[in-house]
Amino acid sequence: MTPGTGRAEGPATTEATDPPAPATASGETDTARRVTASLRSFLLRRKGVLAKLAAWSAAESAQTFLGGYCVARSLDDGFLRGAPSTGLLWLAGAAVAVLLGAPVVRGVFAQLPHLTEPLRDQLVRGSVVRALRTATTAGAGADATAVSRLTSQTEIARDSFAGLVLATRSFVFVAAGALAGLLSLAPQFLLVVLPPLVLGLALFTASLRPMARAQHRYLDADEVVGRRAEITRTALRDTVACGAQEATAARNRRAVDEAAAAQRALARWAAVRTFSVATAGQLPVLLLLATAPWLLRQGVTAGAVVGALTYVLQSLLPALHTLMTVLGAAGARLFVVLDRLTRPLPATPPPAAAPPAPRRTGRATAALELRRVRAAYGPGARPVLDALELTVEQGEHLAVVGPSGIGKSTLLHVAAGMLAPDQGDVRLFGRAVAACPPPELTALRVLIPQEAYVFTGTLRDNLRYLRPDAGRAAVDGAVDALALEPLVDRVGGLDRTLTPDALSLGERQLIALGRAHLAAAPLLLLDEATCHLDPVAEATAEHALSARPGTLVVVAHRLSSALRADRVLVLDGTRAAYGTHEELLVRSALYRDLVGHWSEVQG
Repeated sequence: MTPGTGRAEGPATTEATDPPAPATASGETDTARRVTASLRSFLLRRKGVLAKLAAWSAAESAQTFLGGYCVARSLDDGFLRGAPSTGLLWLAGAAVAVLLGAPVVRGVFAQLPHLTEPLRDQLVRGSVVRALRTATTAGAGADATAVSRLTSQTEIARDSFAGLVLATRSFVFVAAGALAGLLSLAPQFLLVVLPPLVLGLALFTASLRPMARAQHRYLDADEVVGRRAEITRTALRDTVACGAQEATAARNRRAVDEAAAAQRALARWAAVRTFSVATAGQLPVLLLLATAPWLLRQGVTAGAVVGALTYVLQSLLPALHTLMTVLGAAGARLFVVLDRLTRPLPATPPPAAAPPAPRRTGRATAALELRRVRAAYGPGARPVLDALELTVEQGEHLAVVGPSGIGKSTLLHVAAGMLAPDQGDVRLFGRAVAACPPPELTALRVLIPQEAYVFTGTLRDNLRYLRPDAGRAAVDGAVDALALEPLVDRVGGLDRTLTPDALSLGERQLIALGRAHLAAAPLLLLDEATCHLDPVAEATAEHALSARPGTLVVVAHRLSSALRADRVLVLDGTRAAYGTHEELLVRSALYRDLVGHWSEVQG
C-alpha cells in the first residue's frame, strides 16, 4: 500500500464542455444524404397518404385562384362599370371560396397523423434499439442521451415534420393557384412578381445549410449545459470538499457562454430569414404599386391590379412567410434531430461468453487487485486515490474505514468498474476491468449501494433480482441466513406484491442484502449497505454474506464491521494503511482514534 491523497467521495464524471468540431463538407454531404434517404424511404412507403394530401391541396389551389380572380372581376365587371349587383355576386363567389376552405383544412389534418405518428413510432423504436445495443456493447458504457432521444427529440421530430409538411404543401399549391391567377389576369404580372419571389427563395435556400449547422451547434451546446448542471448537482459535495468551486464554475461558464453564442448565431440566421421573406413576399407588393402606371398603359385593368395585390397579400405572402419560418426553425431542428436518430447502430455484440478461467500461477488468483490506481474529480483536482496498491484474496472479508467523505465509495465504484480511474490497473479474478463487457462484469461482482432499490413486485422476485433462476430452497436459505422472517411476515409472505413506499429504509436494505446473498457473483461490494440497520441486524447480515462462497468487501458504517473482517483498509486522505485489526492498532494513528472514539460512544 502506497500513500494516497484524499478528497470527498462521490461520482467522478468527466466530459468535454467544448463544442464539437465543425463538420467537414464531405461529412455534411454524407449526413444530408443519409437524412434525405431516410425521409424519402419513409415517404415512399406512404404514397396513398401523400396522394390524398395532394388531392385536398389541389382544392386549396382552386380556392386561391378564385379569391383573387373574383375580386378582379367584381371591380372590372361590376363596381367600375356601375353594376354593383354584379360586383357583389363576384364577391359572394370569393366568400364562398373562402368558406369552402374549412373542409379542405379538415381533410388535410385528417391525413396528417398518418404521416407524423408512424414517423414518431419508427424513431422511438430506433431509439430503444440504439440504447439497448449501446448498453450491451463492450466498452460502450451507458447512453446518457437515450432518454432525451426517446422523449424530447422524437417529439421535436414529429412536430417539426408536421409543420414542414403543412407549410410546404400549402406554399406549393397556394403558389400554383396564385401564379395561375396572375397569368389569367395579365401575363405582365409575372414579370413584376416572379423575379423578387425567385430571388428571395434562392437567398433563403442558400441559408438553409448554415442555418442547420447553427441549430446543430445550439443543440450540442444545450446538451452540454444540461450535462454540466447534472454533474455539478451530483458532485456538489466533492466540489466543495476538494476546493474545486472556481474550476467547476469556470467550466460551467464556458458551457453557458457557448450556448449563448450558439443562440446568437441562430438569431443572426433568423434575420437572414426575415430579409428573405421581405424580398420574396413584400417586395412584389411595392413593385406592383410602383409599376401600376406602366401596367395600366399596357392595357391592364384596375381590377386586375387589385386582384394581383390580393393574390400577393392574401395568398403568396402568408404562405411564403409560413414556409420560410417553418423551414428555418422546424426544418433545421428536424434535420439535426433526424441526423442524431438515424445514425448507424452500433455493431451487434457477440453473445457474452463465460468469464475465462483465471490463470494459475502457483497461488489462487486474487479476487480484486488495484495497481497504482489514481482517481480524481476532474483535471487539476486533488486525487482521492493516488497510486493505490490493494490485493484482496479470494474468500477474504475486507472492511474499508475512514472519515466521512474520504473516498471509500469512490474506491468501490472503481473496483466495480463503474468509475474508470485516471491511471492504474484494476483486475477482478485476473481479468482487467476495463476490458470486461457489462455482462461479464455482472457475473464477477455485485455492488450494493447505500440507497437500496426495490421495485413493485413480489418479495420473492425482488430477492431474485440478481439471480432470476434461484429456486425456492435458495430463497428460503437467504431468508434464514439474513433473518428476514419478520420482514416476510410483515409484508404478507414471499409472494405478496410489495409497495416500495411502504417499506422503511432498513427493510429496503435487507431486501438488497438478500439479493446479494442469492447472487452468483463471487465478489460482493457493500457501500454502507447496512447503515439503516441496527447493530444486531448488521452483524447478522455481514456474518451471512461472509459465510457464503466468495469474497466480501464492506465500506464500514460502524467500527464493529472492522472487528468482524479478516483485514481492514484505512483511508485517511494522506496515507492508507492495510492489515488486521491488531496490526492497525499498532501502525495507524487514525485507526486508533476511530476505534477509541467508537469505544467511547459504545461505552
